[in-house]
Amino acid sequence: MYLILISYLTSSTSSSSSSIRDSLELLAKNWSIEPQIYDLQLGNRKDVYDTTLTVDKVTYHIPTLATDKLFVLWRCLWPDCHNCCDRQGRLPLTIDDVHVITRKMGYRLESDFLKNETKISSWDEKDEKGRPSTLFTMLSLKRKEDENDREDGTPIRCRFLSKEGNCGLQPEKPGVCWLYPFASWINIENNVPVVHATFQFTGDCPGFYLSDSLDQMTPVLNEYAKTIYNYNMAIRRTIRNNYGLINFVT
Repeated sequence: MYLILISYLTSSTSSSSSSIRDSLELLAKNWSIEPQIYDLQLGNRKDVYDTTLTVDKVTYHIPTLATDKLFVLWRCLWPDCHNCCDRQGRLPLTIDDVHVITRKMGYRLESDFLKNETKISSWDEKDEKGRPSTLFTMLSLKRKEDENDREDGTPIRCRFLSKEGNCGLQPEKPGVCWLYPFASWINIENNVPVVHATFQFTGDCPGFYLSDSLDQMTPVLNEYAKTIYNYNMAIRRTIRNNYGLINFVT
């Protein structure tokens, strides 16, 4: 069995608790954050366990606070919030993204699109003890026209974000953009890919809330399941076609 971990790569992905704290403090200037959720994102809750729910070939892991007997749920607050685009860290591209965004941006040749609009990004995902576990190298869409390697992974406002909070690439925006705030991964078991998903807590999203029931979250899970599954399959095709590389640290 092995893991392929795919996260929506905002500025705080795989970041330290101090950077998440900074993000939360910035978020708190404009949004109310429930204390339990604040502490959860900083890793200060020791009573968190997963409640699993399988929807359309995706197994969701919903954080649950044992002491409070509450689920941590999420809703999107767009158009009032577009933090995920205001504080974008990198935009890795699947081979499917390359095909559709090439046309969306008016390029006739994919080679010209790749030369002018993308860069190579490398980063690592860490395990629960903070040690690098998976190394990624993938093509990324430039978040600004003159983006350089030093800016990779740092928060930048995406150049395709309008003042009204709309995406100029919609609906052909990168597949990874459709996942937020979920992180997803594949377990390969007996040669069968099993897709899992959970929330990523970067400190940038005000949409998390507490509830004693999963019912109100069910429509969201149904909406995201197909997208999450298809994106993970696209990542597998991307790696097979040498558009990206994943190394597992042992």
